[in-house]
Amino acid sequence: MEISTIGLDIAKRVFQVHGADALGRAVLRRKLRRDEVLAFFEGLPAACLVGIEACGTAHHWAREIAALGHEVRLLPPAYVKPYVKRGKTDAADAEAICEAVTRPTMRAVPVKSAEQQAVLTLHRTRDLLVRQRTMLVNALRGHMAEFGIIAPQGITRVVDLVTVLMGEDGRVPALARQALRGLAAELESLGKRVDEVKAAILAWHKQNAASCRLAAIPGIGPITASAIVATVGEARQFRSARHFAAWIGLVPKQRSSGGSRRQGSISKQGDRYLRRLLVLGATTLIRHARTRTAAEAPWLKGLLERRPARLASVAQANKTARIAWALLTKGEGYRAPAPAQATAA
Repeated sequence: MEISTIGLDIAKRVFQVHGADALGRAVLRRKLRRDEVLAFFEGLPAACLVGIEACGTAHHWAREIAALGHEVRLLPPAYVKPYVKRGKTDAADAEAICEAVTRPTMRAVPVKSAEQQAVLTLHRTRDLLVRQRTMLVNALRGHMAEFGIIAPQGITRVVDLVTVLMGEDGRVPALARQALRGLAAELESLGKRVDEVKAAILAWHKQNAASCRLAAIPGIGPITASAIVATVGEARQFRSARHFAAWIGLVPKQRSSGGSRRQGSISKQGDRYLRRLLVLGATTLIRHARTRTAAEAPWLKGLLERRPARLASVAQANKTARIAWALLTKGEGYRAPAPAQATAA
């Protein structure tokens, strides 16, 4: 029995292994406990091609198994699903992975390093804390409005509500004041934790050359730059700048039939976090472009004259993503385009 290809269906405690020989015949079906996985792969007589679905903990197992001399490929779950014959079992999933990993056109997800995952953990933590802070701000505004106390828009103006809450003017009943002061204390604590995580991200950004180069692109700051570098890893895995933008989900969906091609809305496939950061950065550029002349921002100003602002922000995010790909693949710094010559009246 010579195993050449293995499909590994990972879980929290019980793992399913499906092995096939060079002809694709099934020669092994076995369940493994978590503490048996590495010993199993270490005991194989020859290096194998190992397929794993790109899900939670997949990058960890890919690094561990690859360190034993095997070739590991992480497959997107959506690409593995068509190979599942019938039913939803661990054995069927492992067999489907084993079949899919042998396809010559199958796309694989690059294995992330421990450092990449550490930086992304900072980003995910910051994103979670910011969402929790927004929930607290909305709750505090809503409860205070019930007593006729409101504040202008913006998170920086919430301090006005806290000042009233900490006072003793009697507009807020004692029972409500007791509960809302707890929300205010939690809001202050969350703000400090967000600042701490952001400082850790900025510290990593400053010592990473690729992240510093990306931060020079208009619409990309240290947060977006570090997220792109940590998520993408090796940018040369994408054949072109358009493929990179499509991976983020910033290109239109295509519907072709009978030789005619129609383009719809953006696909919104890929990494939601990167797409949101790029669109937010593009929205900031649009806000500044409204106050600039056509010679200073000709492309964006012309686009805003023809299209709505939301569509223009997605188009600008697409353009920014393509510039980021070029900088990552060529290893060069950002060079701002020369200002357009003003046309004569």
